[in-house]
Amino acid sequence: MTTSNFTSPEGRRLAYRRNDASPGKLTFVWLSGFKSDMTGTKVKRVEAWANQAGYGFLAFDYSGHGESAGAFEDGTVSQWRADTLAAIDSLTEGPLVLVGSSMGGWLAILAATARPARVKGLVLIAPAPDFTQKLMWPEFAPEAQAEIRDIGFTLRPSDYGEPYKITQALIEDGRQWQVLDAPIPFPGPVRILQGMQDPDVPYAHAFRLVGTMTSDDLTFTLIKDGDHRLSREQDIARLLATCGEIARTLGA
Repeated sequence: MTTSNFTSPEGRRLAYRRNDASPGKLTFVWLSGFKSDMTGTKVKRVEAWANQAGYGFLAFDYSGHGESAGAFEDGTVSQWRADTLAAIDSLTEGPLVLVGSSMGGWLAILAATARPARVKGLVLIAPAPDFTQKLMWPEFAPEAQAEIRDIGFTLRPSDYGEPYKITQALIEDGRQWQVLDAPIPFPGPVRILQGMQDPDVPYAHAFRLVGTMTSDDLTFTLIKDGDHRLSREQDIARLLATCGEIARTLGA
């Protein structure tokens, strides 16, 4: 599919790819991770699967990511949540399943609670809710925490590319969107895929969703040799099977 653009209500130009659903079919919405975009292996495979099966599909880049406008270091959870809701509201119709990877899992939960009439199911891959407060900030050395307080940012090394800025605004803004400290009201099916060898999201962190999400139809799949990306062929096969299973559960 070709990439198009739309302007969000906040005035941000966001890039997206979309395919409409066949009559009576769900639409799957892909929500990427922190500093990830819609060119990744998993998103392309879910897109191809959805198209072949007649499901609708939407992927987009948050502001400051991929082909969308803006600078990454200007982003916050509030901004990326607004981007997600704008994409859902402007570019989709009918019932949705949100497929969220890492930070996208957090945004999927925030979108599901903001649009309960639209979001019917969740597929969460190494979900990282509350990561700014519960994963990122505690892992920073005292020197990095001091830099954030004193100059407003620190440079964080990455296993996946160049170091990048983590800003005080990102950390402070994330506080208001924390979800793990209270029940998360969502009645639909939830499927969580998590690797035990994940260096970024400890499986104990992702497992907290089992206790906080109100859905009784929640399955937590722990992959003993799985990493954070879960992009091996067997991981992708498991992801596609999970998407198919949740669609059958929803009868659409």
